[in-house]
Amino acid sequence: MKTLQAAVFLFVFVPLVNSAPPIQQESLQFYEYDTDVPMGNLVQQDYEMQSKDIRKDGTNITPDTSLMLQGDDRERNVPPTKDTNLPTCLLCVCLSGSVYCEEIDIEAVPPLPKETAYLYARFNKIKRIAVSDFADITTLRRIDFSGNRIEEIEDGAFSKLLLLEELSLAENRLLKLPALPPKLTTFNANQNRIKSRGIKANAFKKLTNLAYLYLGHNALESVPLNLPESLRILHLQYNNITTITDDTFCKSNNTRYIRTSMDEIRMEGNPILLAKHVNAFNCLRTLPVGTYY
Repeated sequence: MKTLQAAVFLFVFVPLVNSAPPIQQESLQFYEYDTDVPMGNLVQQDYEMQSKDIRKDGTNITPDTSLMLQGDDRERNVPPTKDTNLPTCLLCVCLSGSVYCEEIDIEAVPPLPKETAYLYARFNKIKRIAVSDFADITTLRRIDFSGNRIEEIEDGAFSKLLLLEELSLAENRLLKLPALPPKLTTFNANQNRIKSRGIKANAFKKLTNLAYLYLGHNALESVPLNLPESLRILHLQYNNITTITDDTFCKSNNTRYIRTSMDEIRMEGNPILLAKHVNAFNCLRTLPVGTYY
């Protein structure tokens, strides 16, 4: 009888010894492996979301990375604040004061972060530049609108850009030049439809830092007047220039005057024989490139 009782006791006791670990330990393991989100995965997820193209309706919003790292699902869809201009920086690429909006088919200048210094908006469908586009962006140093469809630039569109040094409006549909900011060193308006009447007589006179001026492949009938002394490179190739005067580059009343900064003048592709105007080049260190005979 005692042997039977011992066997029964052993039968009941053994399963209890081999039961599962305590609930607290099991719950701890579940938390560590199932609910924690590794920080590396969040960073990767944030990077991939920023790299995705914006939806056509323009509503794709990138979550705030700092909020995502907290692992709180309630904070992941926080909309951007007005100051960050995240919709523009999703459409374009914003990096250290530079905004790259190239080949994305935009039809107007997008709102820019206030600290923007360099804007590259080449090869788009922009048709017009308004004063309001740059009214609050006084930090700009370089703008490139090459390869757009710009036909009109409002008066004063660049007037507040006192730090602007480089401006390219090449490969557009301009008929005239806008007023240019005073500190420009490089201006490119190659391949437009600009005629001489579309350039004011003093358009370049006060640009005392201008070194590179590109006006090739337009419809100019004459060389622009009052070119600044700082000019080093002048491109006027493939226009309709038929004549130049002794004062175009030099000073007819000062035979000792030398234009020391001018290194290159291109005038090939114009209907003018440069050999008929030799006195117009007396002050130059090198002759213009073009047709002489």
